[in-house]
Amino acid sequence: MANFAKPGGPQFSVDVYQNEFLPEGGREVNAIVTVTAKGGGAPAGPGASAAVVLMVDCSGSMDYPPTKMRNARDATAAAVDTLRDGVHFGIVDGTHVAREVYPGGGRLAVADPTTRAQAKQALRRLSAGGGTAIGTWLRLADRLLAGADVSIRHGILLTDGRNEHESAAELKDTLDACAGRFTCDARGVGTDWEVKEVTGVASALLGTADIVADPARLTEDFTRIMESTMGKEVADVALRVWTPVGTRIKFVKQVAPRVEELTDRRTEAGPRAGDYPTGSWGDESRDYHLCVEVPAAGLGQEMLAARVSLGAAQPDRAVQNLGAQGLVRAVWTDDMAASTSLNSQVAHYTGQAELAQAIQEGLDLRKAGDMDGATAKLGRAVQLAGVSGNADTAKLLAKVVDVVDAPTGTVRLKAKVAEADEMTLETRSTKTVRVKK
Repeated sequence: MANFAKPGGPQFSVDVYQNEFLPEGGREVNAIVTVTAKGGGAPAGPGASAAVVLMVDCSGSMDYPPTKMRNARDATAAAVDTLRDGVHFGIVDGTHVAREVYPGGGRLAVADPTTRAQAKQALRRLSAGGGTAIGTWLRLADRLLAGADVSIRHGILLTDGRNEHESAAELKDTLDACAGRFTCDARGVGTDWEVKEVTGVASALLGTADIVADPARLTEDFTRIMESTMGKEVADVALRVWTPVGTRIKFVKQVAPRVEELTDRRTEAGPRAGDYPTGSWGDESRDYHLCVEVPAAGLGQEMLAARVSLGAAQPDRAVQNLGAQGLVRAVWTDDMAASTSLNSQVAHYTGQAELAQAIQEGLDLRKAGDMDGATAKLGRAVQLAGVSGNADTAKLLAKVVDVVDAPTGTVRLKAKVAEADEMTLETRSTKTVRVKK
């Protein structure tokens, strides 16, 4: 383990968990890399300031029922109240177009008692009408955030409907353009929105996604999101993986607190090194699964399979080395007990990734009418949730299937499933639990 204290910010550390022993001819090395940031959470200084843009869906469907729009206004007002003095912020009204609600003029306000009061006054004028074009909202948020001289740039997006006024390709182009420029938490309120659209926004922009089935819970959720955002102190942290000649990275994925595939997001960072984006950090810990293919070697030989370090992008886009580093090793042995023992961390998170995939595939098969396939996949998900101790996911699964025998994954699909229960399971399918120490 190595660690590094960023001046004025949290101290980063890296721990590697693996079974480094391979049998003769073995070539695949797996490791769980735990990255922890501690000592943060204090109010940020000028060098770690933040900007936040809140995007509020104001399409016509937000008036059904009328309380939904009122709940959205109240939740956004609560988020504004949670802003720390000095944070730059703005509010966007999202329909088939994007409009600046506050402060206007293509700029952001700086939070203080006066601007917070003005923003809440402006929110009272929000009303529902029009369509939905999420990419348009995100592009306006990007322009506003880009004009702020800050290190942390964050968006909060709320929608209650499907992205019907722009194509999937247009939204993807927007997400590609915004990726790495700011992070974004996305929320779907009610049950008339598309899960894959909302989770796709959060995934591309390294934020969180969730369902708020009851609009009355929006204020609680928005306050929690803003509190988390105010705790971020280091932006654009990258997981840098260096590998020696002859090795190949098979995949890199975040596995806690949720599963997030990072393999295809690599950017080259010098000879045999690549950076994988992780977004902004406060006082928190995350786990990553690294799988490396190494050249075959003889018994008794050993090699460094990978070196993992951390870096943070600076305003001039140079990368500051955060110092924390971990080593992944490979040792070839004829000790069968050593080479066949699966590290508990690797085993746990392999199961968690399979759990998320099984849920998503099972729900897709159910929607497509393949009940046998859905039963098999969701049964496997029940089995994996039980083995890993993922009680929250097990409870969500029990609202979609009748569990006959959890250890064997024997289930029956429920004849009737509440739409909110199915959407909650799909939205939260990638959330994981940590290994029990």
